[in-house]
Amino acid sequence: MMRTDFYNTIQGPSTAEFKDRGSRFLAFAYPLNTVTDFKNLRTQLKKEHPKANHHCFAYRLGTDGTIFRVSDDGEPSGSAGRPILGQLDSNQVTNVLIIVVRYFGGTLLGVPGLINAYKTAAALALKQNSIIQKPILLNYRLQFDYMLMNDVMKLVKQYDCIILKQELQLFCLMETGVPKNHSEEALIKLKELKGLEINLLTST
Repeated sequence: MMRTDFYNTIQGPSTAEFKDRGSRFLAFAYPLNTVTDFKNLRTQLKKEHPKANHHCFAYRLGTDGTIFRVSDDGEPSGSAGRPILGQLDSNQVTNVLIIVVRYFGGTLLGVPGLINAYKTAAALALKQNSIIQKPILLNYRLQFDYMLMNDVMKLVKQYDCIILKQELQLFCLMETGVPKNHSEEALIKLKELKGLEINLLTST
């Protein structure tokens, strides 16, 4: 049974190369948090490889993995994006983007050859990486008087919460990601602090 308090992703960027009959397939794997990050990474890669024939990709986003997108970028339908996504899924990772840049070598590979090339390049890029487990976070907005700052920070550290945003004035506002596996305990402790207002934020 899969635990629902954690998800698997990759540690950092990685690259790999696969060659078949003169064509070069360069695979780039990236940790991904938002669709905007994806657009920036793709733009950057297109600038670095302007002469490549294709920039095919797949990504999966969200701790439940429901957001995904694939692109064959001019290759025959289903021969590039889907095989790349298949590697993300067989490794059970999310919040990951893989872009495979192809330089055509003059020999047509056919659909089975393309499927194999894109799948292999994506698999090699993941093999060059480390798959890590991260806690699923529940995001909360905390509002409190500055006098409570030390008490709040102590609990934030104790429960491995991540501060997403903070405005520290006389009246403080903090958005924090609370690991799901600690959330019940952390909320009980936070609610014990007099004058602290807690609201659950809808996840993005």
